[in-house]
Amino acid sequence: MRVGIGYDAHRFEQGRKLILGGVHIPFETGLAGHSDADVLIHAIIDALLGAASMGDIGSVFPDTQDEYKNISSTILLNRVWQMLSRKGYVIKNIDSVIIAQKPRLAPYIEDMRLAIADILELDNDAVSVKATTTEGLGFEGRKEGISAQAICLLERND
Repeated sequence: MRVGIGYDAHRFEQGRKLILGGVHIPFETGLAGHSDADVLIHAIIDALLGAASMGDIGSVFPDTQDEYKNISSTILLNRVWQMLSRKGYVIKNIDSVIIAQKPRLAPYIEDMRLAIADILELDNDAVSVKATTTEGLGFEGRKEGISAQAICLLERND
């Protein structure tokens, strides 16, 4: 069994859609980034790649390549799942947390869980998504951006 952790953070940017966990969240601003800036999926990707010792999101999908400009992070997550599958890995579970003062994310958590589980062909109960605030502390608390953390457990089918 292999364990991996992931973290990502993006600042808010006007004129962009807010996408978290593959779900569009109606909000006045989105997140800045080369892709769609989905911090939750980026953290999950880093956790999965880390558990398999396959690098990180920046080394696998560099922001210097135009093919990843504005790409949906769900596509990147699917590609990582395919890479893991080819190496014989099975995802056992994912636990994640989104850190954001605003917007309120509770109404979208279940949709995020289902979207991620669907992409990774997992049972819904193998994916946990939580959201929390920082009670006004840090860049998230000042409403400058959003961060996410994730941990996963992989098992190798040898």
